[in-house]
Amino acid sequence: MWIVRLALRRPYTIAVMCMLLLLMGVLSMRRMQVDIFPSIDIPVVTVVWSYGGMTPEEMERRVVAVSERSMSTSVNGIERIESQSIQGIGILRVYFQPGTDIGAAIAQIASTSSTILRILPPGMTPPSIIQFNASNVPVVQLTARSDSLSEQQVYDHALNFIRLRLFTIPGLSTPGPFGGRGRQISMDIDPDKLAARGLSPADVVTAISSENVIVPAGVARLGARELPVLTNSNPSKVEDLRALPLKLVNGSPVYLRDVARVYDGFSDQTNIVRINGSRATYLAILKKADASTLAVVDAAKEILPVIKAAAPQGLELKFDFDQSQFVRGAISDVVKEAFIASVLVSLMILFFLGSGRSMLLVCTSIPLAIFAGIIGLKVSGQTMNIMTLGGLSLAIGMLVDDATVEVENIHRNQAMGKPLTVAILDGASQIAVPAIVATLAICIVFFPVVLLVGPAKYLFTPLAMAVVYSMLASYLLSRTLVPTLARMLLEHDHHDPAGRMGRFNAWRERGFGRFQDAYGRLLDKVLHHRVFVLALASAFALVSTGLLLVLGRDFFPAVDVGLMKLHVRAPSGTRLEQTEVLVAQVEQAIRDAVPVRDLATVNSNIGVPGPFNLSMIPSDNVTSADADVFVSLNHGHRPTQAYMRSLREELPKRFPGVSFYFQPADIVSQVLNFGVPAPIDIQVEGNNLVANAEVARRIEASVRQVPGAVDVRLKQVVNGPGYRVNVDRVRAAQLGLNQQAVANGLLVSLSGNGQLAPSWFLDPVTGVNYTVAVKTPLARMASPGDLMSTPFSLPGGNALLQAGNAPVGPAAQATFEPLSNFASLQRISVPTEINHFTVQRVLDVMANVEGRDLGAVMADIQKQVKGLGQLPPGTRIRVRGQFEVMVEAFTNLGGGLVIAIVLVYLLMAVLYQSWLDPFIILFAVPGALVGILWMLAATGTTLNVESMMGAIMAVGIATSNSILLVSFANDVRVANPGMTALEAARAAGRTRLRPVLMTALAMILGMIPMALALGEAGSQNAPLGRAVIGGLLMATVVTLFIVPVVYSLFRKKPPTAHLLDEKFNTEQQGSEA
Repeated sequence: MWIVRLALRRPYTIAVMCMLLLLMGVLSMRRMQVDIFPSIDIPVVTVVWSYGGMTPEEMERRVVAVSERSMSTSVNGIERIESQSIQGIGILRVYFQPGTDIGAAIAQIASTSSTILRILPPGMTPPSIIQFNASNVPVVQLTARSDSLSEQQVYDHALNFIRLRLFTIPGLSTPGPFGGRGRQISMDIDPDKLAARGLSPADVVTAISSENVIVPAGVARLGARELPVLTNSNPSKVEDLRALPLKLVNGSPVYLRDVARVYDGFSDQTNIVRINGSRATYLAILKKADASTLAVVDAAKEILPVIKAAAPQGLELKFDFDQSQFVRGAISDVVKEAFIASVLVSLMILFFLGSGRSMLLVCTSIPLAIFAGIIGLKVSGQTMNIMTLGGLSLAIGMLVDDATVEVENIHRNQAMGKPLTVAILDGASQIAVPAIVATLAICIVFFPVVLLVGPAKYLFTPLAMAVVYSMLASYLLSRTLVPTLARMLLEHDHHDPAGRMGRFNAWRERGFGRFQDAYGRLLDKVLHHRVFVLALASAFALVSTGLLLVLGRDFFPAVDVGLMKLHVRAPSGTRLEQTEVLVAQVEQAIRDAVPVRDLATVNSNIGVPGPFNLSMIPSDNVTSADADVFVSLNHGHRPTQAYMRSLREELPKRFPGVSFYFQPADIVSQVLNFGVPAPIDIQVEGNNLVANAEVARRIEASVRQVPGAVDVRLKQVVNGPGYRVNVDRVRAAQLGLNQQAVANGLLVSLSGNGQLAPSWFLDPVTGVNYTVAVKTPLARMASPGDLMSTPFSLPGGNALLQAGNAPVGPAAQATFEPLSNFASLQRISVPTEINHFTVQRVLDVMANVEGRDLGAVMADIQKQVKGLGQLPPGTRIRVRGQFEVMVEAFTNLGGGLVIAIVLVYLLMAVLYQSWLDPFIILFAVPGALVGILWMLAATGTTLNVESMMGAIMAVGIATSNSILLVSFANDVRVANPGMTALEAARAAGRTRLRPVLMTALAMILGMIPMALALGEAGSQNAPLGRAVIGGLLMATVVTLFIVPVVYSLFRKKPPTAHLLDEKFNTEQQGSEA
């Protein structure tokens, strides 16, 4: 009470406090970053190894496994390690325990990686180490294409100029361009010309390494002068490279141009991008974990005119797949829902209180409490996102509770003839304990959030914080601002205004009086048959639990943002160019299926991107036979799922032998899946790849039979085509060759000299270094016979120019041998991708869900898996993906809800000094849970983390309403000794009918816009709103009828006043009775 008296004595202090609150709230809101989700700070480090030409199996055995084992013993805080080995690339993702110092972890990984270099294959360079996060997702694509510039020129400008402009934007990161051809100085060796001169590809590389060197000559101190000395050791023109000598034959040099075509060209293309049917290049722009999607995209758009001004003529630049549009729409939808909720709640207050001044009094506290919540979120380091805004929107209905109950109580005391100041003090005093108990109860029910782990923890903790901050502020405002404004706005003599408002109020009061009388009569009947009513209610609640068997289970509500990502997998071994032809046909099929009015863009990413791109943007593009097709739909499109369903049926018919499946395309799914490309991921774990593959195929076949499971596939290709070169070691030794010489020669011929002896060319105009690549051109390696014709020079049969040494040996009689003379070629099957989970090999059977809920589909799949029988020794099955996260979240939320109810009970026991009163109050909780089940079933809403958060909210609000009724019943009995529990229950029900209805209706009306899923992004929070509405509808009925029954049955002994109950005022309560 002291704070109310202080507020009445110091109105200017309260006014200044509210002004500061308003000012700081506006400043905090303007300074907060805006995004779709809170930052999901799960510590992950990505380690990327590269070695051109190395097969997936060799990359796994020689590099990735060694790195995994060394990190498992030398790096602290590791939770698990996942790895992916494909042709020439090894990617490790190291997940750390929460709270791990990521900087120290990166340092340990770097140190460990450097240590193991000496036992890795020769030429292996230290890995790239990148901090990764679930919030690091592509937010927009910058597309570059041209009709006049070559692919190499477009790619080069995107990599070395556009990208350098973009990386200065705070919070932005971007890997190298997708698609295009990287510039390089190509030296296409001619095997026939090499053979004619007794040279091998390795000989050319050795000569280039000797003649194209980057070694400074130093400084010459000549007399009194000191001058730098330069050499021409690194040619600055392509023409100079062509003139490099390789060998002396009969005293005449053999130049590089004699055996190779040297030109300014491009590297072998491994990745093709098509934008609306034509080749192009794009930069995927990612936001960092602590950055705002809107800020990053807006900054990129602002700098685009500068980039265009410096671009070559004919280069077209534009943004595609802008995720910020969805973020803006989602934020706008939540704000609209909050505004509509505020209007509805205000009208409800006006209707019940019948006074514009009272409505203004209550509604003034709402924005101030919201601003207080925003300040708390800003201080806590949170962003403005759909979860925090959803929490603030959710709080609107509850924020009315404190002020509404207090204003209604002031009106009631005024109606008793008390002066306004006395009415304010008495009204505040009478609800002091119930108000603080109700506020704390609502705050405590969010305790389950503390138990969440993984993405769910980072999603719902900010929502809970928003509600708790706002509720605490609302309580303080009801103790300070509301009494102050009540003294200023409410009339000193309580009377009805004249005119239309007076007639309306009279009509309203008559109507409410009749409703109150009808309620009283119905309550009397219920109390007359107390035992029967309680038994009937218990039976109804028990039967309603059967709805749990009917309700579906999902992790998070699906969102239709008009994006599709279709993965196309041609037969293994298909060349990149042939895959492009196939993808062009698939693109046309998509255009045939999607009307022009709905189709915005169709982009394709074909083949294997660079290692950095794969590490930052996970993809199933692991061979030249893979492609991702991205489809963007226009605003107002038909449901995306309808198009996906149509394409699933049509594409396999038009393209037999080709695999198709959809993957998450929107920012919401990418964040929630945390890099996993499907909600269902069944991992077959074990080192026996052959046995695991058989088990995985059986699982795949079983899952295909499960209704609702779509896009079922085995992620890895375990039997891709390949060749093995079997060298006859004896024959090779007789020729003077060893395995190293043969392997080096083949590596240079097929993959270039990048690993063995990298060489560089510095462009004197741009200052950019480009690789010098020596290899056999693709056109000369068209058949197994061409491979077996690769020439190898024999020791003693050549003479290379070496650092000033004279040629030695019989150079004129140089000899060579083709590979076929000492080796054979064997056709084999090889895996195209090898994955590890905690150092163990795994195969992934993945599936999406359509037409059913995730829980039901996964339950059927688990039955199929159990029916597999005995697994091979060392093989085990693990279920991962979104289902794993869902089960963990449900378990934690369910257990946390029980703990929250216990904590609320203990809190009320402390404040009421009773074990019985909290028990009676909590009888509203089962009613709320039953109402939630019926509402979810009636609206076809699944049980997910959003609806479970709504259940938690409903429990808190139901408890607060029940507190109002039980507290008043106790007050009446203390004020009127001798009153029975039955009489007190009847009086409490009639007297507290209005505030209970106002509180419940305020929350229900506040949730209606959210429950209706207004806007494209509204479906995300709709389950939460529906759960709250269903829970409150049933909880209100229970509070008004069942709680009085329970009170009258169990509260036989009258309560006694104690020191905490300053609300007890015998004289005043006696007059109320």
